[in-house]
Amino acid sequence: TPVTEFILEGLPNTRELPSLFFLLFLLLYMLTLLGNALTLLTVLCDPRLHALPMYCFLGHLSFLDACLSSVTVPKILAGLAGPGGRAISFGGCVAQLYAFHVLASTECFLYTVMAYDRFLAVCHPLRYSMVMSRKTCLRLAAGTWLTGSLHAGIQAFLTFRLPYCGPNHVEYFVCDIPAVLKLACADTAANQVVILANIGAVAAGCLLLICVSYASIASAILKIRTARGRQRAFSTCSAHLTLVLLYYGPPVFIYLHPASSQASDGVVAVFYTAVTPLLNPFIYTLRNQEMKKALRKLVCGQTLSWHA
Repeated sequence: TPVTEFILEGLPNTRELPSLFFLLFLLLYMLTLLGNALTLLTVLCDPRLHALPMYCFLGHLSFLDACLSSVTVPKILAGLAGPGGRAISFGGCVAQLYAFHVLASTECFLYTVMAYDRFLAVCHPLRYSMVMSRKTCLRLAAGTWLTGSLHAGIQAFLTFRLPYCGPNHVEYFVCDIPAVLKLACADTAANQVVILANIGAVAAGCLLLICVSYASIASAILKIRTARGRQRAFSTCSAHLTLVLLYYGPPVFIYLHPASSQASDGVVAVFYTAVTPLLNPFIYTLRNQEMKKALRKLVCGQTLSWHA
């Protein structure tokens, strides 16, 4: 009989102290939502910032991070709250897998667009405002969502076109491709090759474009004569480069390292679905003077309005 629901096994080594891990993930989730909401509000409420492409993309990134965390962490919390919280309907599993890959792949494309933005700003400053206009910025942001949705649609179709009629225990904390494919009542070898090739091509293509952009940026920075000029140029790129490294490491480990165990995959996946979205707003805010000024202005303005 076809499977109507799946049971998510959750994270390894958390069942011994479920209450402790529940509070830990709840704290992580609340801080993630707060940090990304503050970043998004800061960009939207400061006319100077939301008119600049770099901060427009940062606003999109904050929204993506909050959504990505919301797709996974609430289900982790439900599983830690009780055994009944680990069940997910077949349709819910399809929706979770699709949403997870829409957000993750959109973020992948967005990082590539942000690298291109920094390339234009550092290497072609005189042409920057003309090339990266408001309209171009919005088109690029919309393009990341469109390509992310298309990519996720392919992944979800290839995964769930297979029959599922046997065991329904997903050895993972979220409905993701490698864990779900193990439960299919058919040969998945062709699926795994196509899916991994698709994910690998997208990730490798985006990473290659980012590397090319930063190679050009590094070359342009080295040509700047003053130390202050070099430092200023580097500071505009360092936060983005840090986020790229945090983002690309875990998925490469999970999807392109088939010999890894489910337990190690779970720990690594939690890092980029729960920890990285928490770190992103702090990395950008603490390393960016414009963001710190705008955030201070937003907080002080709200405080004054409450006192008034």
